[in-house]
This record gives sequence, C-alpha cells and structure tokens, in this order.
Amino acid sequence: MALKSAKGCIGTYDVIIIGGGMTGLILAAALGNAGIAVSVIERSSRERVLNSKFDGRTTAIAPGSRNALSAIGAWEGMQKKASDILDIRISDGRSPLFLHFGHADLDEGPLGHIVENRIIRSALLGRLDELPTVKLIFGCCVKNLERGEHFAAARLDNGKTLKASIAVATDGRESPTRKAAEIGVKQWRYPQIGIVCTVKHERDHCGVAQEHFLPAGPFAILPMTGHRSSIVWTEKETLAPSILELSKKEFTEELNLRFGDYLGNLKTIDPIFSYPLGFLHADRYIVPRLALAGDAAHAIHPIAGQGLNIGIQDAAVLAEIITEAVRLGLDPGSVNVLEAYEQRRRFDNTMMLAATDGLNRLFSNDITPIRIFRDIGLAMVNKTPPLKRLLMRQAMGVLGDLPRLIRGEKI
Repeated sequence: MALKSAKGCIGTYDVIIIGGGMTGLILAAALGNAGIAVSVIERSSRERVLNSKFDGRTTAIAPGSRNALSAIGAWEGMQKKASDILDIRISDGRSPLFLHFGHADLDEGPLGHIVENRIIRSALLGRLDELPTVKLIFGCCVKNLERGEHFAAARLDNGKTLKASIAVATDGRESPTRKAAEIGVKQWRYPQIGIVCTVKHERDHCGVAQEHFLPAGPFAILPMTGHRSSIVWTEKETLAPSILELSKKEFTEELNLRFGDYLGNLKTIDPIFSYPLGFLHADRYIVPRLALAGDAAHAIHPIAGQGLNIGIQDAAVLAEIITEAVRLGLDPGSVNVLEAYEQRRRFDNTMMLAATDGLNRLFSNDITPIRIFRDIGLAMVNKTPPLKRLLMRQAMGVLGDLPRLIRGEKI
C-alpha cells in the first residue's frame, strides 16, 4: 500500500510517476483503481495546477478516451462541464468546398467532448484522493533517478527517497527524466505559434466544431459550455508576436477577421496563451526500469486535437500491462513488460505523428496547385460516406486493437 504520511521516510511503491500532468494523473488513476501502489511527483503546487492562469486551454476528449476516463471513475467529475461535439466542419480558406462530419452519420453519440484542462485536472485529482494506494506529492522535483537492476529510486529535493519497481516519465516534452536517461529524440520546430483563448458569443454554437485551414495554419473554433468557444489559432511565428501585443479590442477585431460573424458579436475572455509548435518523438519509449508516456514520448501539432488522446492510449496500455504483471506475481518493471508497452504503442503513435505533420504541411500554405488538390480531396471525402465513417471512427479512437480501458472496461 502507498505511504500516506511520515515525513522524510522512504516510500516503497509499485510505480513512481514523474510529472503530474494529465497523462500522469490518468495513469495514476488507472493503476490506483486496480489497487497498484503508485506515487505521483509534481513540481508545481496543487493550487497552481488548478488555476486557469496556469493552463486556460481546453482539450478534445475522443469517445475512446471518455471510455477510459469513465472506467477509472474520473469522467463523472467533468461530464457536466464538458461540451459535446456533435458536428465538425472543415473548410479551406475561401474555398466553397468543405468536409462535414456529423454524429448522425454514425448514430453512436457525440463525436467527442471539449473540456477545460483545469476541469480535467480537478476531476482527476478528486478521483485520486479517493484511491488509498495513490500518493500525490506536489511542489517537489526529482533530483536523481537511480535505475538499479531490480528497482528505480527517485531522490527528491525535499530529502525523501521513493523506491519502486518501475518509474514512468510523464513530465512533458522537455522531460528532464528523458534527458537524464540519455534517450534521444527526433524533433523540429514549425514556423508557427499557437494562440489559445476563450471567446463568448451571442448565438449558440449547437455543438459544432469548426476548423478553417488558413495559409498560416489551422484556425479551430471548439464548442464549450454556454455561449463560449475555445480558439486554437495557428499563426506564423513572424506575425504572432505583434498580434499578442495588441490591445484586447484590437485582438478581438483581428480574431473576428478569421472567426466570422455566424455566432454574433464576440468577447475575448482573458487570459490569452501562446506557445511554439513543434514535432517530437523519442527514439525509445523504454530503458531499464523507466518508461516514457504522453508528451515525454511524443508531441504533435494540435491540428487534429489528438495530443492528450494518444497520451491516454499510452496510459491505458501501460496500466493494463503493469497490472497484469503484478497480478501474476511478475516484476512490473522487467524488460519483458517494458518491451510489451513499447511494441503496442510505438507504431500507432508513429502513424499519428506522421499524419498530423503531413496535414499541417499540406494545409499551411497558399500554393495554388496544392490548394486545388486538397480542396478536391475534401469534397471527395465529403461525398464518400464509407470513407467518412472510417475517418470519424479513427479520430474517435474506437478502431484497432484497443486496451480494455479504451473499450470502457476496468482492468
């Protein structure tokens, strides 16, 4: 069982999770739900990670990911504050051709859900508080991770040492744990900046998500609860700084040029976030006694809204493999267990990374022959119902060899 108190003691667990982002918290809840002893180490305070100024973004939760959140007992805590995505409309600049995905085409419920990140974190932390085998440690950093033949030991900057069979790094794309383990990455920056904000509008969005492909990159309008939408605005890195320096009135006017007036007057809600966009894929997901998951293993362009969803897939597979090993009396940090995780996740993640990179390169330009080609492609897909349904189910995360949690089953 996890140690719940005793300052300065040495805690012994099955799994140490380094990084309390959403992927790390989901993995902890999945393991804790199965009775696995877990410790989560997060450098920020609990209060800070729940503050909207820490992360005011939203996340698109695919139905497969919703199944996993429900199976670990966390979806109930965010469901009422989630906005259903009923339709998705994809358009290319000024072209009259478009691609429309509607939930009625599948009759399987919403295509996904938009949830504020702070709401996701709050629901996950609330669930973790209910799990007796999970220990949350906020405001601490791992000074050193020792990976022995039969254990992983994390020495914290507060003087504590935590010991487990396996450590999992979910500490973001700049992962100090990955770097310390000397795991290389393939990475590059896009000449783009992501601008994220929330707007309030006069009319109801009716659950419709919009993605406009503009020469600078995709401009997404994602339905939130109430008359609100989340904006994910990809802009050229040369132009983004001047946009971010505008007054709120000027910023909203610039936003309106891309948003349009179909929802009436807009009001920008503070704060406005920005971050560089890039591609990252770790050369390996595992080394002895250590696994990478979520952004520590891969980071993708937000063009398809799949970043957290593939992190949840990582967590679902890893939790399933570790739990099976513990129940069979095997070492959950053994080479065989770690290799099984990498084999199940690396190919799928590579395909998603390649797809999002290719889509961004295809659509983030205004080259006439390419624009004509992609517009015809959108129209053809729109007129081909079987292909549309296949693409919808793929984006919903309900195709392929799915782990139990993604199927909505407990592990």
